[in-house]
Amino acid sequence: MVSLVARRRDGFTHDVEIDGGHTLVVDEPRDAGGNDAGPSPTRTVGAALAACTAITIEMYAERKGWQLDDVEVAVEMSYDGFVPSAFEVILRLPGELSDEQRERLRTVAGKCPVHRMLAHETTVSIEDRIESL
Repeated sequence: MVSLVARRRDGFTHDVEIDGGHTLVVDEPRDAGGNDAGPSPTRTVGAALAACTAITIEMYAERKGWQLDDVEVAVEMSYDGFVPSAFEVILRLPGELSDEQRERLRTVAGKCPVHRMLAHETTVSIEDRIESL
C-alpha cells in the first residue's frame, strides 16, 4: 500500500508527502481563498493524467522500438463549479509515425492507470482515526 499524507502549511496550502520521500505543494488559487502556492488538488489530478498518459505511450513505443522523442500530452479540464466534469487528453505525436502507429498509441493512451481510474468508479472509503500528530 502507498501512503500519502497532506499536512497543512498555511491557509489551504498543504505539503503532501508521498511514500518514497517525494513532496508536493498543493493549494487553491487566490480566487478560491488559497495562496496559489501550488496547483489545486483537481489540477494535480489533471497533471497526473497528462504524465501517466505520456509515460504509458512512451513505454509502449519503447517496447515496439518506435521513436517518440517529441511526444507531448496536454489535458484540458472542464469544470462544473469547482468539480471537474470532463477531461480531454490531447496527444501531440511526431509526424513521422504511421497512421496505424498513431491509432495504436491513442488506444494505449486510454489504458494508463489514471485514465482507467477516472473513467471507472474507484472505491474510496473514509474513516476517522484518532491519532496524535
